Amino acid sequence: MLESIRNELLKLHLILPASHLVTWTSGNVSIRDRETGLVVIKPSGIMYEDLRPEHFIVLDVNGKVIEGDLKPSSDTASHLYIYRHRPDVFGVVHTHSPYATAFAAIGEPIPVYLTAQADEFGGPIPCAGFGLIGGEDIGKLVVENIGQSVACLLKNHGVFTIGSSGKAAVKAAVMVEDVARTIWLARQLGQPAEIPPEMVEKLHYRYTHEYGQ
Repeated sequence: MLESIRNELLKLHLILPASHLVTWTSGNVSIRDRETGLVVIKPSGIMYEDLRPEHFIVLDVNGKVIEGDLKPSSDTASHLYIYRHRPDVFGVVHTHSPYATAFAAIGEPIPVYLTAQADEFGGPIPCAGFGLIGGEDIGKLVVENIGQSVACLLKNHGVFTIGSSGKAAVKAAVMVEDVARTIWLARQLGQPAEIPPEMVEKLHYRYTHEYGQ
């Protein structure tokens, strides 16, 4: 089932270790099919280089396995919670990327110090509270705290990003880490100045409505 999504997920998962967003088997990407509403997600504990299209699991949004012999990701319930409560979301990514997770470790949101963050996220990247892995707790925290952003930190844990597609959610995960790394470097030199909210809004509008082809 959903062969094209399986093939896309295989490519998207390989971006995560290549971009230094995950270690060993941590992290995952899921995509919701626009036609059927079914969700395809990574199996639990499989090395990225060993993944094959047939390994991915197809579920409905309530968690019923439709196709797949392997155990789905331990974050599946949280992915599904996000999909059930955000009908606009068709891709979800979870990583433990080091610089962004450093902010999460101390429970600190990421203020808008960079135009790149204003462009991509349109505001600060929030940090939600602590939630246990394996159930819906983390998904609920993401839905309650992410606001208009496409990224949310989870205290003591890592990063969740969402998007209108799997690719968009992976891009957001890459950009969160890039922003967090740059801000960490800037703080070694001094205290960065936040961009005023009205400028953030203008930058985000330009990026989302005028930038690109």
